[in-house]
Amino acid sequence: MAEKEGGIVKKGHEDGLKMAVSILEEFELPLGLLPLVNVIEVGFVKSTGYMWIVQEKQVEHEFKTISKLVSYDSNIHGYVEKKRIKKLKGVKAKELVLWPPVSEISVDDPPTGKIHFKSLAGITKTFPVEAFAAGQ
Repeated sequence: MAEKEGGIVKKGHEDGLKMAVSILEEFELPLGLLPLVNVIEVGFVKSTGYMWIVQEKQVEHEFKTISKLVSYDSNIHGYVEKKRIKKLKGVKAKELVLWPPVSEISVDDPPTGKIHFKSLAGITKTFPVEAFAAGQ
């Protein structure tokens, strides 16, 4: 895959998780945004912002403070920039009985304490940033 050329790759759960958290930190995104389990590989291409995460299987996580169930596929990828992830693939949020894919995540700049999730259908949901803090 050409997007992965020139990328930094970390294998294994511990190193992969550390790298994923450091990417979130560097781009000023909430550290609990990607609750990963059994990480196989995390990669990042600094020149393009392309990031990928491979984990053993799909994971569902409930963000309890906002009662939101989110599904993370075994393969997640997108482009990271300051306070934003674009062209995101592999993340879905449950809305009633549907699981629309999340295509973009952005945090307000300047900060308002809000984070926005946009689906391919153009639907945007807004939540408090604190709901995605590490350990939530």
